[in-house]
Amino acid sequence: MECSCCGTPLEKPGDYCLVCETRNADAVVVHAEHDHATLTFLDDEEVVGQTDIATTPEDDADLEGRRVRNFAGRVADEVRRKRPEEVYVAGDRAVVQAVRADLHYDVYRVPAEDPVAAVIERRGERELDIVEKAPAEKIGGSHSTLIGGRVGQRTIREVAAHPNVKKVIPGPIDASGSGARGGVRAKVTRADGNGNVRLLIRDGSSVQENRVVTTAMNREMGERVRNDLNEALEEAGLTD
Repeated sequence: MECSCCGTPLEKPGDYCLVCETRNADAVVVHAEHDHATLTFLDDEEVVGQTDIATTPEDDADLEGRRVRNFAGRVADEVRRKRPEEVYVAGDRAVVQAVRADLHYDVYRVPAEDPVAAVIERRGERELDIVEKAPAEKIGGSHSTLIGGRVGQRTIREVAAHPNVKKVIPGPIDASGSGARGGVRAKVTRADGNGNVRLLIRDGSSVQENRVVTTAMNREMGERVRNDLNEALEEAGLTD
C-alpha cells in the first residue's frame, strides 16, 4: 500500500506516513480472543488492511499474566503504527483490558459478533466519554453496606471498573424477598431515558438495588453499556 497523500510505499497497510505525516487509517478495530487478535484498519468506512497476532497460553498463572501483558503490548504496537483517531475493541475481556491499559487512546468497546460492521454502522455517532478513575473512586452514596460479602464487593467493583461508568451508588437492602437460590447473583437492568442503569444484587432472599450512573446520554447508548456490563458479570460467573 502507498500513502494516500504522497505515494510513499508503506511497510504495512494503513501505516502512518512519516514522510508527509499523513494518517492512512483513521480507526482500528481490535477483535481479541484468548490466543489471537485480528486488527482491522479503516479509513472512513473502507477497510484498508488487516493483520493477525497469535500467542500461546501458559498453564502457569504467573507466566499467563505476563503472556497476556506481552500479547496486549504487541497489539498496542500495531495500533500505534497507524496513529488512528479512534480505537474499537471486542472479545476477551482480560486481553481488552490489557490493551486499553497499554494505549493512550480513548478505547471504545463494540459487540463481538461482527465488530467491524458495528464500527462502520456507528461511524459519525458521538462516542461515550471514558471515565479515567479507579473503581474504588466511583463507589459512593449514603448506603455503605453491601450484600453478598466479598462476592458482592467484587460485583460492585466489576461494574465500577467499566470505562463508561461514572459512579455506582449502593442502595438499601430489601430482605423481604422469598428467593430460595443460594449464592450471590447480579443483573443490570434496562437503561432509563438518561442512559443510567440499575445493578440488582441478590443474596438468598435479600436484594440490593444499586444505581449506576453512566456516560450515556440516552436509552439507546445506555443499553450498550448495560449489555457490556451483563457480559462482564456473566464472564465473571456473577449473573442472575
